Amino acid sequence: MVIRRFTDNELMEISKILGETSGGFTGTQIAALLTACGFRDPGAISKRDRMFIALQEGQDRDGSGTNVANLIQHAMDPVRYRENRDQFEDRRHDLNVILAFAGMRIRDDGKLEQVPAATTLSEAQQRASKLRSELMRRGIAGDVLRFCRPELLEGNYFHAVFEATKSVAQKLRDRTGLALDGHALVEQALGIKNNRTPMLAWNGLTTDNDISEHRGVALMMAGTFSYFRNLPAHVPKVGFRTVTEEEALEILTIVSFLHRRLDAAVSTNPSRTP
Repeated sequence: MVIRRFTDNELMEISKILGETSGGFTGTQIAALLTACGFRDPGAISKRDRMFIALQEGQDRDGSGTNVANLIQHAMDPVRYRENRDQFEDRRHDLNVILAFAGMRIRDDGKLEQVPAATTLSEAQQRASKLRSELMRRGIAGDVLRFCRPELLEGNYFHAVFEATKSVAQKLRDRTGLALDGHALVEQALGIKNNRTPMLAWNGLTTDNDISEHRGVALMMAGTFSYFRNLPAHVPKVGFRTVTEEEALEILTIVSFLHRRLDAAVSTNPSRTP
């Protein structure tokens, strides 16, 4: 595909990402990258300026941004990152914020594809969200994404996790008709203590393995509520604690699992519609 010329600002930001002091390509790697993609190497200057001058000259020579796009794809070949996936994802995220303005994005296979061009920074950042991309890659349950999508796009990880755990409790109430919350809700809906029949079950509860599976899911759900859900309503999210992107990803993956288990659960009261 023929790519429109990148603006000088876009070229500079791309050059900063690929040639950043820590985490970017080394001087030797930049030389090899420029040569492989047909750009003149300006020589021993700062890595950022070296990349910028090379890309600017190449674009002026070619009259389009096609070779710049080819260099980005070459730089983002997943084979380069076989021992450091995090570096690949970090670099892809940063580049995608810039490329969104040019109507492109880097897929997880390192290839560029055309998308509608972004016009604002918030739009570009939303599209490049590492967390949302990783959740989509993992096939996270749609209920999780729908329930906390605004918080995810804002990068508000505490609130995203808080709202997502609430969605599990709401689904459990919807499936059982209970008006409880937290541990009490789990105990009433799923408890099997003293041979009690739970309101929802994932199996026939006829073997030790069946009982262990059921109890394990119930305990996981109760633990998730205890970890994040059971907060006093007056505690502001900014005053509680920080939730990192990695932690949010791990918790939301668990929440997705719980949603799927609830979807698969069978009501022990045939007269009640799930």
